[in-house]
Amino acid sequence: MSLWHGEAAPTHPVSAPALFAVIAFAVLCLGSHAFSEQGWVPILDSFNLALHEAGHPLVGLFSERLMVYGGTLFQLGFPLAVAWHFRRREHGVGVAVAVVWLGENGLNVARYMADARTQALPLVGGGDHDWTEILSRWGWLAADARLAGLLRLVATLVIGAACVWLWRRWRQDQGA
Repeated sequence: MSLWHGEAAPTHPVSAPALFAVIAFAVLCLGSHAFSEQGWVPILDSFNLALHEAGHPLVGLFSERLMVYGGTLFQLGFPLAVAWHFRRREHGVGVAVAVVWLGENGLNVARYMADARTQALPLVGGGDHDWTEILSRWGWLAADARLAGLLRLVATLVIGAACVWLWRRWRQDQGA
């Protein structure tokens, strides 16, 4: 099934260099998380952290109780909004990049989630650990590693699916 739900093909065809660039970006993201201790993609994750931190006070404007969710909501919501933007403009490469970005953020959230009990990761501003609070509220703190593993799997599949989907779009644009 096409992302475009039976609509005409996107007006922006997928070029081989664009396909290669998106796959390289996905490999960079997956490799950074798999093979580096920090699991940090330079520049991108600095931006992701800024989105995360901005989400707390912005959600806090509406509810102090929900403020703890704001970081993760913004961190995952922005790539979704970007994907939606590119989808509306029928720009497949933009959609794929945004979905890889979403998956990479999922890997970051999974790392933070897995740290809920140990709290070994450094926190910006030295505040409370979001996922300790969230999982404690739900009575799931003891499942932090299992939930993080599930999210890691889903995030990796999302990244892979974005690449496969874009490759299929490229093949379609080639007339194959």
